[in-house]
Amino acid sequence: MSWTVRPEPVGSAVAVALWRAYYTEVSDRWYELHEGRRTEPAELEREIAADAGAGLVPPGGVLLVARWDGEPGGTAGVRLVGVDGGGGGCVGAGVEGATVTAELTRVFVAAGLRGKGGGSVLLAAAEEAARSLGAGRVRLDTRHDLVEARALYARHGYVEGPPHNSDQYAEHWFRKELSVDGG
Repeated sequence: MSWTVRPEPVGSAVAVALWRAYYTEVSDRWYELHEGRRTEPAELEREIAADAGAGLVPPGGVLLVARWDGEPGGTAGVRLVGVDGGGGGCVGAGVEGATVTAELTRVFVAAGLRGKGGGSVLLAAAEEAARSLGAGRVRLDTRHDLVEARALYARHGYVEGPPHNSDQYAEHWFRKELSVDGG
């Protein structure tokens, strides 16, 4: 048994089911921690529908689906978010010293498949997808209670830094410079 990762249309049944599983888990974790309850069904449906993943489609993005022995078990989204001047990225933006930045989102491995290396496989595939989109840097945000995610990013060379957005749920911001050779 092993992981495979391939692009998947955001609106496919597989992608929608994994988005629902991801969002349900992170929303329930937040509400249980802060309000002692699970997400209300109407709110869950509204929030899932509100983010259809429009930025995760070519040419500026991609949604990756990981399968364990052929069964869908995880996702990682990559979307281009801008160009930063200077900064030593390995992939240029057509401007001397500029670096294209991609953002990782929806990084998720289904609960029953955790501990099998899926997070690492998804990160490697997402970084390669970011490179193929022309990015020399990746960034992401996460919450304080998602300790497993923060540990995964740190293990893979992501560095915590200052905020790059004002998302109300973002509490930790990570970035990683990408090298041309896949490091």
